[in-house]
Amino acid sequence: MSKTNPGNFFEDFSIGQVIEHATPRTVTEGDRAVYGSLYPTRFAIPSSASFAASVGLAPHPVEELIGFHIAFGKTVPDISLNAVANLGYAEGRFHRAVVPGDTLRTRSTVIGLKQNSNGKSGVVYVRSIATNQRDEVAIEWARWVMVHKRDLDAPAPETVIPELAKVVDPADLVVPAGLDFSAYDAVAAGEPHRFDDYAVGEKIDHVDGVTLTDPEHMLATRLWQNTAKVHFNTEARPDGRRLIYGGHIISMARALSFNGLANAQLIAAINAGAHASPAFADDTVYAWSEVLDKAETAAPGVGALRLRLVATKGRDESMTLRGEDGKYAPNVLLDLDVWALIPR
Repeated sequence: MSKTNPGNFFEDFSIGQVIEHATPRTVTEGDRAVYGSLYPTRFAIPSSASFAASVGLAPHPVEELIGFHIAFGKTVPDISLNAVANLGYAEGRFHRAVVPGDTLRTRSTVIGLKQNSNGKSGVVYVRSIATNQRDEVAIEWARWVMVHKRDLDAPAPETVIPELAKVVDPADLVVPAGLDFSAYDAVAAGEPHRFDDYAVGEKIDHVDGVTLTDPEHMLATRLWQNTAKVHFNTEARPDGRRLIYGGHIISMARALSFNGLANAQLIAAINAGAHASPAFADDTVYAWSEVLDKAETAAPGVGALRLRLVATKGRDESMTLRGEDGKYAPNVLLDLDVWALIPR
């Protein structure tokens, strides 16, 4: 009897199934250092302990995406080891800041299933919750992923497509306890632009680009203990290329967004997201953002911007998301819709 785990295939999932994921992972200052070596991030709160303390966040939190990538990585061996592609995100919320010393573990519940018409794969919808060592919810999100079938003759399950909110209601955003932007140091943060300086519909070209490499994305993917074969094994895809982990593109785009959105300090929610096209080594990633909405919060001096963060292969000065046919423009890699907290 084999002791190895080939991962779950589409027919292994059932509605209501709860999966407790291995392995709990403790966040360290090393995660912060490696993250900063992989991505050109310069946001003041995760970069500076004294700046974080000055806005009410002590101990010093790491980037929200460090926690998200760690928590997401836990789900891969059980949910998406045999995936064709990760298709989208919804209803993501960051409930509390993650700090070095926190230990994250993740649990997922299957909330939807739909076999594809070709009978070779299907879409699995899950809701995942990451908790810390005190069993407090740190991060939650829904995602859907296309997964291969093991047995093409296995009967199709009843189709269940969950209703997921298109956007997290601003009233449901969780502002970190103690956050206070009343005495915000814009000079230290790097830009003067605050909540009132942004208008709904405004687009911001983040200008800078970074060329992807296989060593960096594989290092990042291993750091988050993501075991998906397509990121490492050149035999996993017919074209013999390593697919860049989608989280690598998310973090790269977020880091690039500093230029123009340096004061969008904290991600509060992920409303939606789609990996529109695959990315590979030697692609050069650029990013632009669009302001979709604005909301006030009850925290002193804190507002929220709803931002569409778009990563592209090659710079697109026209900042075009979709063509006339309604499909994503061919150079679009990522379309991510987030709420970010910014000083008023």
